[in-house]
Amino acid sequence: MSHPEMTYSLGHRRVNRLGYGAMQLAGPGVFGPPKDQARAVQVLRDAIAAGVNHIDTSDFYGPHVTNQLIKKALHPYPEDLVIVTKVGARRDQQGGWLPAFSPAELTTAVEDNLRNLGLEVIDVVNLRAMFDVHGPAEGSLETQLATLVKLKERGLIRHIGLSNVTPKQVADAQAITPIACVQNLYNLANRQDDALIDQLAQQGIPYVPFFPLGGFSPLQSEQLSAVANELNATPLQVALAWLLQRSPNILLIPGTSSPAHLQQNLASSALSLSKEIVLRLEGLSNNSD
Repeated sequence: MSHPEMTYSLGHRRVNRLGYGAMQLAGPGVFGPPKDQARAVQVLRDAIAAGVNHIDTSDFYGPHVTNQLIKKALHPYPEDLVIVTKVGARRDQQGGWLPAFSPAELTTAVEDNLRNLGLEVIDVVNLRAMFDVHGPAEGSLETQLATLVKLKERGLIRHIGLSNVTPKQVADAQAITPIACVQNLYNLANRQDDALIDQLAQQGIPYVPFFPLGGFSPLQSEQLSAVANELNATPLQVALAWLLQRSPNILLIPGTSSPAHLQQNLASSALSLSKEIVLRLEGLSNNSD
């Protein structure tokens, strides 16, 4: 397969398709501060130095921890950096994930993100649907989107995206406001969104998969590991390379708190998978016909 074009539009900017997800910079369970703050700051600075210009975060990581680290490491931000956050959830005292879906909670969340990131306006705010914490579930997002549209009119948000949503919710949302990106669980093993990805690609809208390695059973991992060994790469590099080749509108946000892993993740863009290897990998899908 030919090497994929490595940039794509996100909102009003073009970004490198390999970005960085800040989730793992918080403590265990995405709760509390990291064990090593200096290392977390280093990973962020290394990402920017390596050409990353799309960072995915949320104020409910930590909570507040990852945004404060991003500000500490990178503020004042490079001109071309696109910071994407998400709202719609909050954490309880034990670190559980709860919906925070009222207009007041969404407004506070956007204001918290702005303050903790040290920004006047956020490039993209994703509304995370919380009808089911574990995956997309139908339900109306109309009230929540209306709240974000108001914040956009106030100049606090440039673009609105969606996370943890169904194809119907994407279509319904697009009737209310332009949608800048969709962020869902998708990887070699979990391919429920195949049709949605293709549809968004036709509209020029990025799809941002999370958990690129999530959902492998040991058997499938063995197959993935075998391919990785043949290519002299890590399983995660192969999974990321497959996503890059899957569709030009896929933007990746692998996260890590390790500078060495960061470089490994970014090197996956140089990995070209043959048609034969792609076919072998696609045999791993949990929902192939």
